Amino acid sequence: MFKKSSISLVVATLLLSTTASAAKTYSASDKAIKLTQDTILIDTHIDVPFRLNKKWEDVSQATASGDFDYPRAKQGGLNAPFMSIYIPASLDKSAESTALADKLIDYVEAIVGRAPDKFAIAKSADDVEKQFKQGLISLPMGMENGSPIQGSMDNLKHFYERGIRYITLAHSMSNHIADSSYDLRRQWKGLSPFGKELIVEMNKLGIMVDISHVSDDAFYQAVAISKVPVIASHSSLRAFTPGFERNMDDDMIKALGKNGGVVQINFGSTFVSKVARSWSDTLSNKRKEIEEKEGKDSDLAKSFEKKYTDKNPMPFATVDTVLDHIDHVVKLIGIDHVGIGSDYDGVGDSLPEGLKDVSTYPNLVQGLLDRGYSDKDITKILSGNLLRVWRANEAYAAKH
Repeated sequence: MFKKSSISLVVATLLLSTTASAAKTYSASDKAIKLTQDTILIDTHIDVPFRLNKKWEDVSQATASGDFDYPRAKQGGLNAPFMSIYIPASLDKSAESTALADKLIDYVEAIVGRAPDKFAIAKSADDVEKQFKQGLISLPMGMENGSPIQGSMDNLKHFYERGIRYITLAHSMSNHIADSSYDLRRQWKGLSPFGKELIVEMNKLGIMVDISHVSDDAFYQAVAISKVPVIASHSSLRAFTPGFERNMDDDMIKALGKNGGVVQINFGSTFVSKVARSWSDTLSNKRKEIEEKEGKDSDLAKSFEKKYTDKNPMPFATVDTVLDHIDHVVKLIGIDHVGIGSDYDGVGDSLPEGLKDVSTYPNLVQGLLDRGYSDKDITKILSGNLLRVWRANEAYAAKH
């Protein structure tokens, strides 16, 4: 039997241990920092444009909010972030969808216009390499949700000319192109007839097909139609989040490997951690119960999330959780098919400990080094794999 004082000591020790674990600090070695600085680092999904649409900030300077700005990007070695031209699913089938896409591209051009000594628009893999040598941060662009295409190949060409180099076919709802993994209505049972034609035209233009967010059927159809490798611009793995269709299962990953594509791992805790996913599902279910009982506009519904999270903080993932996803892809299909699609500025406060903003990529690189990845392998993860897929798309387009 423990005496009361002994029990108190044990409890205190456990609490101290738990607190220390929760507050774990990450320290990247000089080698990890040098690798991120000396290597092209491509992150295929950063939601800066939509963030600026909500509230304009000059990201060429340090900002008090958000996950991205120039000083933090330089600190983290990020030199080629794909700016996400994110269009909410609620705007599908409206002219506002296309107008918003153009507006968000205007914001990216404004970032460059304000600081041409810091940023440059990148429309090709060669642009990224050239701008890296010049010490500039490249800003390629990807469209998250194909809604702005509005069934028009002329619109597709318009957005290509404006710099869009990948299109996420759908987002949180089924649209005129594809079914969404989040939408129980599977109106197309995969891709729509137009969606199938769109992939052919995207191949011809050199716009990468992004299968993040789409249903499983849409994924397999897209891979079957595309003549070039596809990407998952910001997805993680279902093996770690059972039942979460937004992530990719092992069979899909293998199909992606045969296609030559690459999965860019999303950092969001609810994407990489089963515990965080369960926490999020519980939060959503409880919120829904209150909204159904009290109404969405009720004071109780509006204050629910803050009260809930104050009492039940999110169980954040860690750098190791993200690394587990990278390891899993490598074991399944090899080192040539995995990269980074963090979803910074797109997943709110759910980012893992040690990966809270764009200054923290060296922590991920340190983890890769600790797990035995070679410098060559790390370079592939940071940019080599995505550049290979991008160049394959460019080469096909040049012939067609």
